Amino acid sequence: MNPADKVEKWKIDKLIPYARNARTHSDEQVSQIAASIKEWGWTTPVLVDEQGGIIAGHGRTLAAQKLEMTEVPVMVAKGWSDAKKRAYIIADNKLAQNADWDNEMLALELGELGDLGFDLDLTGFAADEIADLLSPEEEDESKYSKKIDAPVYEPTGDCPPIVELYDKAKYEELTAKIYQDDSIDSEIKDFLLAAAARHIRFDFEQIAEFYAHAPPDLQQLMEDSALVIVDFDKAITSGYVKLSQAIGEIYVSEKGQSQ
Repeated sequence: MNPADKVEKWKIDKLIPYARNARTHSDEQVSQIAASIKEWGWTTPVLVDEQGGIIAGHGRTLAAQKLEMTEVPVMVAKGWSDAKKRAYIIADNKLAQNADWDNEMLALELGELGDLGFDLDLTGFAADEIADLLSPEEEDESKYSKKIDAPVYEPTGDCPPIVELYDKAKYEELTAKIYQDDSIDSEIKDFLLAAAARHIRFDFEQIAEFYAHAPPDLQQLMEDSALVIVDFDKAITSGYVKLSQAIGEIYVSEKGQSQ
């Protein structure tokens, strides 16, 4: 039998709280439940076993006592085993906790109820919670929208020799193998030689120092080759720098505002 098939009125002193109930009820919460019962009446009967042992509704029973009620509506769980009753006492409390709030929708509902003059305390939310929902703090976007300053390259020591700017060992090893293999046609060789260039290792710290010593025309060629990044906009346009979608949207927005 489904307990909800029949709702009865029982004397409140017939109900027996479960001694090992792990769910606690503060005086404040009991007062909230009592206010809810006064506003809406009984919407959820107390679930009891055949001897009056409370399975679900300990808080409502305490609220009824606070309101000095002598009778409460109950549903009787007939034939439930001891294990089934004990497990449901836990499940009844825990399952409700597993739900989440859509804060945007909740704020909309609370705002409209407030406009209608309804007492929002009856919803169970504290005043500060309601205030936070209705007037959320604006997120500090400054930490996401700081301007990126172009680096300034100034000499810090002697100009390094060209041989210290890059390492061609792996590249030269690959190109030697490619040239020596006569079974590869010229078109494929050109492709492999171009790919081998990816193995040239650049020392960007040394390159930055070399750039700082270089004349303007050579500096421009180094910028065009993406050996150094000076113009951030140009680096993005040329594909040398990739942004995540979120940061990219901020960058585009700020760039549009600055124009």
